[in-house]
Parts: sequence; C-alpha cells; structure tokens
Amino acid sequence: MWDVLRDVGAVHRRLLPGRVLDVSLDGHVRTLTMPDGHLVRELIIAVDDEVRRLVYAVIEGARPPLRHHHASFQVLPDGDGHSRLLWITDLLPDSLADLIEARTAHGIKEMKEVLEQSATTETADRPARG
Repeated sequence: MWDVLRDVGAVHRRLLPGRVLDVSLDGHVRTLTMPDGHLVRELIIAVDDEVRRLVYAVIEGARPPLRHHHASFQVLPDGDGHSRLLWITDLLPDSLADLIEARTAHGIKEMKEVLEQSATTETADRPARG
C-alpha cells in the first residue's frame, strides 16, 4: 500500500484511476487533472518512508473553494502482514466539513477497491515457491 501512496505522480494510474485523469509534477507541486478537465493543485509537503506518511495541502482548485485544506495519509501495521490507512483532513470553512467527509468516505471506498485489486494481482503474479 505504501508504495502506491508514495508514488505521488501516479495517482491517476495506481490509486484513483477514473477519479483522476492525469497528474503532473513541478517540484513539490502536483497538479491533478480531473475527468471534467478541472485542475487541482496540491503542495506535497512530505513523503516520509520511515513512518510511511504522505502529507499534502490543496493550494488551488478545490471545489467548492476552501480557505484551507491539509491532509495526511499514513500506512500503519494492522497485524498478520496487513496494513491500515489513516487519512486525516483539516479544512476551513467548517461549514463544508460534512461535504468533504462524504467525499472522503467515497474516496476511501474507491482506494480500498483499487488497493485490494492491486494486492490480488501482485499475489497472483508471484512465482510459486517450490
């Protein structure tokens, strides 16, 4: 899971295909192209391999407009070789929290499906041990 999250330039292929059409990187700024052509610019603040944590802030293009949107993903061990994704989002204005929470819940569902499919494919592609 961490290898997918830390690949900040491949969100459209590895994490949210269909929801994100394309990604470009310019230094620490990631631009997401949405299927309708809308652009969202994010500042990649940290990609920390030691604690498996990605931190970013939306700096332009949020719909509806937000004064502040900062988020982090952290991959935590969850026993038996499994992982848990902790996604924390801070935003302003507070009046949009319910909308963003609903979008986040939908994004979690989409990411879970993609990550589980990826894990299944990786397992199937591994050579048998003998």
